[in-house]
Amino acid sequence: MTIRDVMFRSQTAEIAADSQVAADVVMQMDEDAFRGFYERTSRMLWAYLARLTGDRQAADDLLQECYCRLLRSTVTLESESHRRHYLFRIATNLVHDGHRRRKTRPTEVGGDLVDLAPNLTDHAEGTERRVVVTQALERLKPKERALLWLAYAQGASHEEIAGAVGVRRSSVKVLLSRARRKLAEALS
Repeated sequence: MTIRDVMFRSQTAEIAADSQVAADVVMQMDEDAFRGFYERTSRMLWAYLARLTGDRQAADDLLQECYCRLLRSTVTLESESHRRHYLFRIATNLVHDGHRRRKTRPTEVGGDLVDLAPNLTDHAEGTERRVVVTQALERLKPKERALLWLAYAQGASHEEIAGAVGVRRSSVKVLLSRARRKLAEALS
């Protein structure tokens, strides 16, 4: 065995060890933990993405990308709540990046508003309300829609909303108030 062979084996072993450490850092959850987390968060994340993009197929694609980026992330996530908010932050950034590339304003999806108002038993009344609310939401900016969705559909706290949307916590109350006011004006 030559010195070159010894050095090659040594370097190969170091690379393998480094890649194993990197894989351990990147994958912070085991398969069962990830599966449970996915089951608890995927529906609400998809609804959030569909609401922001106005495109169900784009929401499907972005949903996958969000979870891939979460798994590749090297950020230390202390709790389920922190992991969920980081996931929504990833989603928000992906949508904003897509808007920057297209330079167009998205349209709203008409579905999933039944989830926000489950007491709408009359189908015709529910459909009419859904159309009215969707049209009102279309008049809002994407950030305003995201704020309202996170606050009222997801029940997120101001701190969680600030992390997901990318604003200061102290600004959330004012921004939510403005978004509610604009939505009320659009509804009337």
